[in-house]
Amino acid sequence: MIETGADGRTWLLSGPRSSYALRLTEHDELLHLHWGPQITLADAEALAAEPLPPARPFESALDGREEYPVEGGPRFVPPALSVRGGGVRGTEWRYRNAAADEDELQLHFFDPVHQLRITLVYRLRGDVIERQVVLVHEGRFGTSEVELLREDPATWTLPARDRWRLSQLHGRWAAESRLVRADLTYGEQVIGSRRGHTGHHHLPWVALDAGEATEESGEVYSCALAWSGSWRVSVHRLPDGTVQITGGSGHDGSGQHLLAPGTAVVTPVFAGLWTDGGFGGASRAWHAYQHAHVIPDAGTPRPVLYNSWEATGFDISEGQQRKLARRAAALGVELFVVDDAWFGERVSDRAGLGDWTPNPDRFPGGLGPLADEVHGLGMRFGIWVEPEMVNPDSDLYRAHPDWVQHQHGRTRTEFRNQLVLDLTREDVRAHLWRRLDGLLSSAPVDYVKWDFNRPFTDVGRPGAAYPQGLWSGHTHALYDLLDRLRQAHPDVAFESCSGGGGRIDLGILSRTDQVWTSDNTDPLDRLAIQHGFSQLHPARVMAAWVTDSPNTQLNGRVSSLCFRFVSAMAGVLGIGGDLTRWTEGELAEARDWVALYKEIRPVVQLGDLYRLRPPGDGLSAVQYVRGDDSVVLAWLRAQAYGEEPAPVRLRGLDPAAAYVCPDTGETYRGAVLLHRGLRTGLTGDLDAAVFRLRRV
Repeated sequence: MIETGADGRTWLLSGPRSSYALRLTEHDELLHLHWGPQITLADAEALAAEPLPPARPFESALDGREEYPVEGGPRFVPPALSVRGGGVRGTEWRYRNAAADEDELQLHFFDPVHQLRITLVYRLRGDVIERQVVLVHEGRFGTSEVELLREDPATWTLPARDRWRLSQLHGRWAAESRLVRADLTYGEQVIGSRRGHTGHHHLPWVALDAGEATEESGEVYSCALAWSGSWRVSVHRLPDGTVQITGGSGHDGSGQHLLAPGTAVVTPVFAGLWTDGGFGGASRAWHAYQHAHVIPDAGTPRPVLYNSWEATGFDISEGQQRKLARRAAALGVELFVVDDAWFGERVSDRAGLGDWTPNPDRFPGGLGPLADEVHGLGMRFGIWVEPEMVNPDSDLYRAHPDWVQHQHGRTRTEFRNQLVLDLTREDVRAHLWRRLDGLLSSAPVDYVKWDFNRPFTDVGRPGAAYPQGLWSGHTHALYDLLDRLRQAHPDVAFESCSGGGGRIDLGILSRTDQVWTSDNTDPLDRLAIQHGFSQLHPARVMAAWVTDSPNTQLNGRVSSLCFRFVSAMAGVLGIGGDLTRWTEGELAEARDWVALYKEIRPVVQLGDLYRLRPPGDGLSAVQYVRGDDSVVLAWLRAQAYGEEPAPVRLRGLDPAAAYVCPDTGETYRGAVLLHRGLRTGLTGDLDAAVFRLRRV
């Protein structure tokens, strides 16, 4: 609900549990008033009536209190908006008007020097607030262009506290999404990506608390950016202790572009959430938001898949894929995915990328015959592509060497022996559309794993005027291509992959059905990766595979099939091992695990998540609750001194109800499970178990 004060200059946005308030002064200064528990409009107006504290020498009374700080005037905080044009830098706006309905507020301002209309947009999505900015050049033809140096969707202002603690998700390839918390010091802390994609090194999410929040209690403020290119989030603690979070697309000038008369720019969404339910309450609210407003067809559980990459690498053939498909179908797999090397002269990562035609030696009849057999086995059929990239050793590059990003006169960088196509070129976009649309029309393909295996380096297009807009333009072109393909092929599902978890954010998740969490398939490492991932994103999009032991992809760790399956069952279950080498006993055990996962899948993928114990040296566990059903997954890394791990206290249950385990028939009291806990019975090293409970 959105309410407006009597004088039309105070606004209150209220979700189910929280409120957000702002005030426009008589000098057109937009001040932040409140973000936290629900308040009334009268409360907001009382806050608006309070005078600003006097400014100390060398400081500004506006800093830390403005809703959307711009560059220019008496401000010293990091600006959310920085522009220049006609020899003038900065912004001095005038308020025009506001428009509000039940769940959206728009505030319109105008800078007469730049002829720039600035619209701040707020959307209520439960307790999540989506913020966005629309910039329109209203000048006539011949008016100076406006250069956008920084155009962030939002600045989030937190209330004064004695202490702030910052949570973020950091990592690198094969070690993504690891959670770290530390006290926030004075000054500016910046995370982001300069790589042209979301990146492995940070997810675009931060959370702050006053150092007192736990998993299930305490105030938590968190923000997440919906953008899949380079990005930047700044957390700034001012000298008076006030904290502001500013973020958006681009990094270190990478987002610079010109706004010509009659043109407009719409920023990505930067969403914020307040909760008093601790980090777990924040996660569940973010998950519910993505289920309701971000993920396509989020209410439909994702199928169990098999991917052939770790079994075959680049050495694939149709006969080999058919053999794997038959084994996968016998396990109960529902989606069979052919990974890299089905196309062109792709015998290694040195050639063929960009030539999206089935290799005639490996697939003489194209992909259709294999897809037909996969469908006949009762599974859906998927393929791997990397459309934004090209190998120099490819027919596409030989025909169009000018289609790649490059700087004239500079040495080209080739990561993984590949270059990045310039998607801002209309001819490149048209070619990719024809190839991909034709590919999805030529065979019954149900699923596309869309990869991105190298960052931007030599970003440029020789001869194009400055600024070229390649950084942000590439991401917009990617979005447009995915949107167009989804519209033309509505039954095809898409997975986002970027060397593992290098492209995971709210922007790509609004266009894909799941994401590849990490190339690291070691089941123990995955517990920490999945723990961090769950801070923001739900299990419904988190792909996780069971692969061979010893782990061949990374560390050679030996683990039981039980531990590998229970680790992967915390998300969207997949299998990626070489099934032709699994014993009959392993195949039989795998069939049982797949059958069990299908039974618990609606609870895991669509239920509320409770992180009972974080990954560590001992016992860790997560719980999912949906209606009357609950599922607990537990893992024991190592048993100490032969002692039984302490019972795991469950959450989200009715203390007055009884719960039965359908596997053992044992009945538990809700109050006992909540207070004393559930005994797991795990022993030894790398042991794991699944527990199902249903309210009687």
